[in-house]
Amino acid sequence: MSENYVYYQGELVKEDDVKISVRSKAFNYGLGVFEGIRAYWDDEEEQLYGFKLKEHYERLKQSAKTVNLNFDLTVDDLCRGTVELLKKNNCRQTTYIRPIVYNDAQDIGPTLDVKDVKVVIYTQPLNKYAGKPELSVGVTSWRRLSNNQLPPRTKATAAYMNSALAALETKRAGFDEAIFLTNGDNVCEGSGENIFIFKKGKLITPPPSDNILEGITRELVMKLAREEMGLEVLERSISRSELYVADEVFFSGTAMEVTPIVEVDHRTIGNGHEGEVCKQIKKLFFGLTTGRNPKYTESCTPVYEK
Repeated sequence: MSENYVYYQGELVKEDDVKISVRSKAFNYGLGVFEGIRAYWDDEEEQLYGFKLKEHYERLKQSAKTVNLNFDLTVDDLCRGTVELLKKNNCRQTTYIRPIVYNDAQDIGPTLDVKDVKVVIYTQPLNKYAGKPELSVGVTSWRRLSNNQLPPRTKATAAYMNSALAALETKRAGFDEAIFLTNGDNVCEGSGENIFIFKKGKLITPPPSDNILEGITRELVMKLAREEMGLEVLERSISRSELYVADEVFFSGTAMEVTPIVEVDHRTIGNGHEGEVCKQIKKLFFGLTTGRNPKYTESCTPVYEK
């Protein structure tokens, strides 16, 4: 029996008390949207900081609206509920937060009519998602879903079959992670991460029109590169072969954080190790996740009262 609590329909309840029927549309058809959020633990301050809660819940509301899974809880409700949940579960290490909005109707058919929309948030400890400090990746034969198939700007649960197939293929081929191409053969993203390349003094990342998820960590990386490092940052299409000759390549994402890619399709990137630009961005990123950088304190929500 789990002693954990979840935030369910606006209330804190024991995780074991939340049940989803085998008839639920969420289970049968993947009719739901979700978010991934981190809360960072600071040992010195003995404080936990929810990172960019507001931005994540704004995106969750937008995802839900796009697929007609509207619900009444506000962004402020969700932020407050998350803080209370982290307290209730006595989270005192870096923690992953998973909100899900799903269609819990139980009639047959993959319909997105709003009959029974549910909201649940759970937590779990999570340190380093990547599992290793430098990654080898491969371009998958699976193509990223396009905007007229399933909106890539939403974190839809059903869309992650696409990601799972890509990750399965590339991991069986000996890589750590996958890179998607679009139907137009442009670089898109990883199976759950945005991608950047650094070449000739410029930081480059695919644009939203190349079917990416507009990542919250991606946006922060671009801001840090421009404002803190003085780099020129471009959003433009990237060809597959550009990856091979880039000076640096790295992923960004809530789970992945900022993680260097040192090999693509068995081609060594740069000198085969983490580059200086990725290293500096990573240092800046981790320097602001626990409220220590006064310019970015609004990104960090303290959980415990001091």
